[in-house]
Order: sequence, then C-alpha cells, then structure tokens
Amino acid sequence: MPTTAKKSCNILAELLVEHNIKNVVLSPGSRNAPLIIAVARNKKLKPTVIVDERCAAFSALGMCASSFGKYPVALICTSGSALLNYAPAIAEAYYRNLPLIVISADRPIEWIDQDDSQTIRQHDALSNFVKKSYDIPSNIDTENMQWYVNRSINDAILTSTSGRRGPVHINIQLDEPLNQISNMHLPSQRFIEMPKINRCMNLDFIKTKIYPSISNKKILIISGFQNCEPENWVTSSIEKENPFEGLLSKNNNIALLTESISNINSQYNIYNIDRVLSSMSDIDKKALCPDIVITFGGALVSRFIKQYLREIKPTEHWHIGLTNTTIDCFKSLTMRIEMHPYEFFNQLNKLADLDHSQNIHHNSYRTNWLKIASNAENTHNKYIKDCKWSDLKAFSIMLPLLNGDLHLSNGTPIRYQQLFNSNKNIKSIYCNRGVSGIDGCTSTAIGHSLLSTEPTILITGDLSAQYDIGGLGITKIPTSFKMIVMCNGGGNIFRFISSTSNLPEVDEYFATKSNLPIEEISKGYGFKFFKATSEHELIEIMPKFICEKENPTILAIYTPEHESSKILKEYFNNQLNNTHHGSNKMDKN
Repeated sequence: MPTTAKKSCNILAELLVEHNIKNVVLSPGSRNAPLIIAVARNKKLKPTVIVDERCAAFSALGMCASSFGKYPVALICTSGSALLNYAPAIAEAYYRNLPLIVISADRPIEWIDQDDSQTIRQHDALSNFVKKSYDIPSNIDTENMQWYVNRSINDAILTSTSGRRGPVHINIQLDEPLNQISNMHLPSQRFIEMPKINRCMNLDFIKTKIYPSISNKKILIISGFQNCEPENWVTSSIEKENPFEGLLSKNNNIALLTESISNINSQYNIYNIDRVLSSMSDIDKKALCPDIVITFGGALVSRFIKQYLREIKPTEHWHIGLTNTTIDCFKSLTMRIEMHPYEFFNQLNKLADLDHSQNIHHNSYRTNWLKIASNAENTHNKYIKDCKWSDLKAFSIMLPLLNGDLHLSNGTPIRYQQLFNSNKNIKSIYCNRGVSGIDGCTSTAIGHSLLSTEPTILITGDLSAQYDIGGLGITKIPTSFKMIVMCNGGGNIFRFISSTSNLPEVDEYFATKSNLPIEEISKGYGFKFFKATSEHELIEIMPKFICEKENPTILAIYTPEHESSKILKEYFNNQLNNTHHGSNKMDKN
C-alpha cells in the first residue's frame, strides 16, 4: 500500500510491529502527518485518535497499565508545545515503570530558535522523566543513516522494556513536503531481540544470609504498588503457585502488609495499613517493632507506616526491585536487592520447600499483628454502622457493590478505599501514585477501559474531575466505563491534612470549591447520569448505576463540605481510643 515518503516514519512503524507494540495513541497535527500516515496505513497497528495531548498521554498510560506494563503503548504528537503536554503522564509512567514509547515530530534542527511556528527545543525536553532520549535527523537517505535510525529505534524500545521499565522519547525531525506519498520498498527492518533473563541471587548467599535471617527474626514485609499481574500473587489452593503462601505458612515470624494497589491477595496479608496502624498504642508499636523490614513496589500511600518506620528505625531494611537507584524512604536501608520481587519471594518459597525440617516457626509475630488487625476491624465496623452521611459513609455503601477494575484518583479516594476490606469482585485496583498528581486520573481510567475486558470504575473527586474534564471527550468510550464523582465542595483532603486543615485560608485557597456542572457535562458527552445526596438515595441508586449497560455512566455523590473531613479525623481518633489493645495478651515470642 502507498504510504508516506518519509523513510524514518516507515522504519518506525515497521519496528513497532516487530516489537509487538500494537496500540498507538495519535493526536492530530501537521508536522506529524507522515508519522500518522505510516501508522494508519499499517494494518498491524491499532491507532486511537485523541485530540488533547495531555488526555492522550494519560490514556496511553492507562492502556499500558491495563497489562501491568507487559505491553508497551506508543504515543505520537506534532511539534511545539504538544510534546510538553505529555510531561505529566510521562513523569507518572517513569515512576510507575510503565513502558511508553513517546514519538514527537519536530522541524529540522536548522529551524530551531528561528521564529518558525510551533518550534521549540524538543530534543531532551522530557529528559528528566524518560530512560533515554533519541533524536532522528530529517535526512536519512544514505544507507549508513538508515542503519542509524534502525539501531536507535531498536535501542529505544529495548531500553523501555528491559530492566526497570519506563518511557523513552524518540524525536523525529521532518522536513517539507509532509504529505508526499510513495510506493517505496525499504529493506526488511532488522529486529534486535533481547531475551528476558531472570536475575537470581547466588544460592549460597540465600542459604547463608537471606533465609536464616527470615527464618529466625521478626520480619515485616510491606508492599506498595507494583507492575506484576495479580494472578501471580493471588491465593491459590496450590501453595507453590503463590510465593507468599508457602513462605508464610512455614514462618509465623513474618507479617505481610499490603496496600490495595499492590493487588496482592494472600490469606496471610494485612490489607488495611492505616486502619491498623491508627489503632495501635505506643505499647503495641514497640512490641511489634520488626528486626527486619522488607519493602518492594512503588511509593506508599500510607503516611502512618512511613511515620512509624521512620520513628522506630528498624535495625535492617531490605528493598527489593529493579530500581536503578538507592531508595531509602525510611532512613534505615541496609541492603538493596536488584531483582524482580516475584522472583525474590519465589526463590525464598522454594528454599522453604526444601527445608527438610518442615517445622513451622512458632514465633508469634504475625499472630500478634493479626490480632490487632482483627480488633481494628471490629472498631471500624462499629463506627461505620453509626456514621453520619459523609464521604466515609458513601464509600462504605458503594465499595462492596462494585465489580471489575477499579481506578482511584489521588487525594481522599485512594485513602478512603484503603480503609475498607478487599472486595472479591474487584479484579485489580489502580491509582496514579508514581507522581501522585490529580491530573489525568479520568483519562487514565478511560484509556484502561479501551483495552480492558472488565468493567472499569473510576472514583474521583470533583476537583480531579474538573481538572481532567477533557478526558470525557475521548471518542468510543466503552459502555462498561463508570465514573463516580465525590462532590464534597472541592479538594476535601486539604480540610483533613495537618499542613492546611487549620489555616483560615483553607476553604478559599486550598479546598477551592468546584464549579462543576457535572449533570450538564455528563449529558453533553453522552453519559447516563445518576446522583445521590443522602445515604438512602445512594443505597437506592447504586444497583441502577451498576446495571446500566447501554451508556457509559457518571454518578455524582453529594456530601457535606466540612462534615466529611471532621468525620475522617474522628474516625482515626476512634480507632485509637476504642480499639481493644491486646498488648498484654500478645503471644510471647
């Protein structure tokens, strides 16, 4: 089929196919016309057109996150400020280890800084948030230059998808004419392969250093978000299929704390970190001080666990993961193990299986953690039962009824959700915690829904929804996409956190009441609209909202502006003051 006459664009399209990159998110433009033509006329690629570059980038991020980074997604934009609109999503992808292939069209280098339109210094514009940047010149007519382009694009994709995965930036200079079509037949493009080789620890090191420590000391394992398919971590009837099941079943001295966005479900894990930590007395915290902390995954949502570990300063802290940097969040790091967490725990599990003594270690460390978690749950349930209408009450009603893939915006939604028990009908939970911004949460969830076979539900705040309102304009949003907007009078988190909650300026300058005509916007974009202003209305409307299948849906939940933050503060005080502390009844180690 005739295609663009630009050789660099055709080489790029062919190599995307060779590297099994199928999904390409395009934004219309003039300078990137040859790139769009090359992709659109390649029947093995699946282009999605999104006009707003910021929405496009977050949607691509959501697509990539839907496979937990297993399948990269490409992005193509025109020259000028279009590329800069990618920056928030690319920064998020960098800190979430998601492989986005960012491709920007550019004017030839001789026209940079010459007052030509849509011309900025694009090369290295994203250098702080990509693993590597590449600049492809406009003239690649020689065989040597075509070899260079082939090598560079192969390297870019391999860099993005190997080791600690992440975005890369390919900047392609394109000169006039941009619309020239040709029947050119380039040589078949060289595909450079990079076999995946697991990094394994030396067996002697495991036997002499790692396993003896884990077997004989109080171990606290903590997981943040991470890109590993949930099926690798879920509880299985066959213990060997989940590295935690075998390891923890034989070692009661190990406690496992997981955040919901780690998507780890084990019969041994403690899921509600903030709920448990907020219920613990100083005596409890001292009694449960670990000898070794093992962390893996990305940044933690819980401020309680970070504060706790920074105060107690564990003797040893091991961080597991392909990080390419030294992460010392608790100021106590003693060992950095550069390997995939699943492989690390899988090896330890296999070693536990080879432990011929087959004796379960009788250290009661995890038992004591689980006792406090159980007491905290009882206190939680009693409080929620009598809780007034608020954000907290709304979450208690809607979370058990949801099913599919759940996306949460930053601010209070991710924090509220982690106070409640896991819903088995939720397949996976996501949140943009790489950078933790409120921008792009809607577009990310919609991008995810474009590829997911499951219903996709987004719970967001009114400010977050307003910030990314352009995401609702993405075409072909699946009817399985559902969005819940907490309309609580602006950024309610600022009424809760200590840094702003007591300031007289909190309402006007921080919470900033949203002027969001959500019902009109919903109808304008073709969404079915629901709303609830009370506990009774929410209970009545949730089944209708969940069962709507003909249109994507938006549910606006209206809660009192100041009541929700007061109730959340009261909730944590109640956890501490009314949870029965079992310190005196803890099993002795």
